[in-house]
Amino acid sequence: MNVIAERIADFLKEYSPFNNLSLEELKIVASSIRVINLERNKVLFQINDALHDSFYVVASGVINLSVISDAEETLLNKCIEGDVFGLRPFFAKNNYMMTAKAREECVIYAIPIATFRPFVAQNSEVLNFLLESFANNSNNPSDQNKGKLLSDNVVFSNQQSEIQYFQSLSYNKTPLKASAISLVKDVAQMMTDNLINSVIVTENSFPIGIVTDTDMRSKIATGRFPLSATIDKIMAAPVITVPENVSLAEAQLLMLKNNVSHLCVTQDGSDKSDIKGVIAEHDLIVAQASNPGVLIKEIKRSQDAKDLKKVRTKLAEMIQSSIAKNIPLTHVNNIAGEINLAIIKRAVELSILELGSPPARFAWLSIGSQGRKEQLLLTDQDSILVFEDVAPEKYRDVKDYFLKLAKKTIAILEKVGYELCPNGHISSNMLWCKSLTDWTKQYENWMNTPGEVSNEISSIFFDYEIAFGEPKIEEAITNVIFKNVKKNNLFFDYLGNDALRKPAPLSFFKKFNLEEEGIHKDKFDIKTRALMPLIDGARLFTMSNNIKGINSTYLRFKQLAMVDPKHSEIFLNCADAFLILSKFRVLEGLKNDNSGQYINIEELSKVDREILKNALNPMKELEELIKDTFQLTQFS
Repeated sequence: MNVIAERIADFLKEYSPFNNLSLEELKIVASSIRVINLERNKVLFQINDALHDSFYVVASGVINLSVISDAEETLLNKCIEGDVFGLRPFFAKNNYMMTAKAREECVIYAIPIATFRPFVAQNSEVLNFLLESFANNSNNPSDQNKGKLLSDNVVFSNQQSEIQYFQSLSYNKTPLKASAISLVKDVAQMMTDNLINSVIVTENSFPIGIVTDTDMRSKIATGRFPLSATIDKIMAAPVITVPENVSLAEAQLLMLKNNVSHLCVTQDGSDKSDIKGVIAEHDLIVAQASNPGVLIKEIKRSQDAKDLKKVRTKLAEMIQSSIAKNIPLTHVNNIAGEINLAIIKRAVELSILELGSPPARFAWLSIGSQGRKEQLLLTDQDSILVFEDVAPEKYRDVKDYFLKLAKKTIAILEKVGYELCPNGHISSNMLWCKSLTDWTKQYENWMNTPGEVSNEISSIFFDYEIAFGEPKIEEAITNVIFKNVKKNNLFFDYLGNDALRKPAPLSFFKKFNLEEEGIHKDKFDIKTRALMPLIDGARLFTMSNNIKGINSTYLRFKQLAMVDPKHSEIFLNCADAFLILSKFRVLEGLKNDNSGQYINIEELSKVDREILKNALNPMKELEELIKDTFQLTQFS
C-alpha cells in the first residue's frame, strides 16, 4: 500500500461505517479510492444525472446537497469532513435525485461501489449502518456528529423521510414457472410471448432456481450453452426468497447483499413453500415513485376537498401498512404529521383563493394531537388563528375576513374527514380567532389566573404547530408562554392537578377500569385513562424545565430523561409506554374505522392484555413524581 492509500485508510478508520472494517479491508478500500479535487461551486453530480460507479466521502471542505422544490433550489444538508454521500447507486437504478455542489474548495474520496459491496455483504455492522441510514434518510444512526450518511432520496424539502423505504411493494403475482428439465428454447419463447424477463424454475411447486434475460444473453447468446440445453444448466440457484409482506427497504438490501436483480416471493419466505410472485429491480424503482413525497405533490395540486380526501385515504393505507410491518411509531407519526399539515395548508390556500388576499399577516396553528404530530387516525380538528395587530378601526373587518377564512378552511377539512372539535376548539370560533395582542392577553390570563378561567383553559392550547402563515407569529406565542412560565407555581399547580384528575386505568386489584354505562359500556378508554395522563405529564415537565420546540410526547420524555438524569428511568419508561399505548389505539381505530379511543379488552389476546397492562405501570411513578415535584396544594 502506497503512502497516499495509507493516509486515506488512517482518515477513514475514524468514521462510520469504515471503523467497522478490519485494517486489511480498509487497505483494500483505500487502495481503490480516487481522489477528486473540487473547486468552489463545482458540481459533482446533479439531479437527473446518471448514477456514478462510486459513492463519496468528504476529506476536506463542504459539499452542499440540494433539491429543486417548487421551482426553487432548497438546501437539504451540508456535508463536512467524514460525511458520506452519493449512496443512491447502492439502492436504486434511476438517476440522482439531488445535486452535490462544492461550497468551497473540497477534496473528495470516490469509493468504487464494486470494491465496497463485498464488505457490506460480509459485515453486519456496515450493512446495518447503511440500512438504518438509508431507511431513515437521516444522519448517522448513532447520532454522532462524525460520519453522517445521507440517502440521496428526497421526500420533503425540509423534512426527511423515514417511511419511504418501509412501504409495501407491488410485484408480479403470476410469475412464469418452468420445470428443471424444460428446454432453454421453450423457456425463451415463453418469456417472449409473455413479455416477462424472468422464469422461476420449480420442483414440487417449490422454487429451486431463476432464469432472467441476463442469463439468456450471457449464457445462450454467447454460445456457452445450446438452445437445446435444459433450463437447470443456466439457472441461478439457490433463489433468494422473501415473504409476501416484504418491504422496499428489505428487498433493496437483499438484492444488494446477494448481488441479484430478482427475489422470489413465497408463502412463508423460505424456498420450501409455494411461490407467490417475483420482485424485479424495476418494481423497486416503481415503488420509489409511490412515497410520501408523491402525496405531498398531490396535495399541492389539489383543487378541492375531494382531491384532498383521496390523499388522506392513501395516507390511511400507508399508516396501516406501516403499522402492520412494525415500523417505529415515531417514524409513522413524523410522516403522517407532515402530510396532515400539508393538507391543512392546502385547505387554507384554497380558501384564500376563494376569498382573496388576507388583509394582514397571520398564522394558522394546529393544536392538540396534530400540534404534537400524533394524529394518525381521523380524529377531530383543533386549531387557532392568530393575526398580526392592526389599527383599531380595521380590527373588526380584519377579524371578519379571518373568521370567513377559518369557516371555509374548516368546512374543507370536514369534507376530507376531520370532524369538528366537540369542544369548539377551532379557528372559526370567535374566541379562537383573534389578534396577537389578544392572544397574548389570553395566554397570560390562562397562566397567571388559571383557577379563575378554569372553564376555558385547555392544555391542548399549549401543543401547537404552524400549518400556514407567518412563523414569527408562532414564535411570539411561544415567547409569551415561556415568559409566563418562570416561577409560575400557580400555573404548574393547575396543570399538575389537571393531569392527576384523569380517571385511573387500573383498579386496586390491577383490573382494567372499564366504562360502566353508555354506548361504550365495558370498554377501556385508552385515550382518557392511559394516553392523556402521559401527554399531560410530558407537557408539564417540559414547560417547567423550559424546553422549547419539542411537541411530541415521546420526544418530550426522551429530552426530559437527558435534562433530568435523576428521574431518567421514569421518563424513558413513560416514553416507551406512550408508544405501546398509542399503537393499541391506532390498531383499534384502523380495525373499526374510528378514533380508537375505546378498546374492547375481551377481543385482545392474553399476551396483548398483559402488554397493555404493563404499559400502564410507569403512570403511577409519573403521578408520584408530579406530586413530589410541584408539591400540589393549590387545587388539591
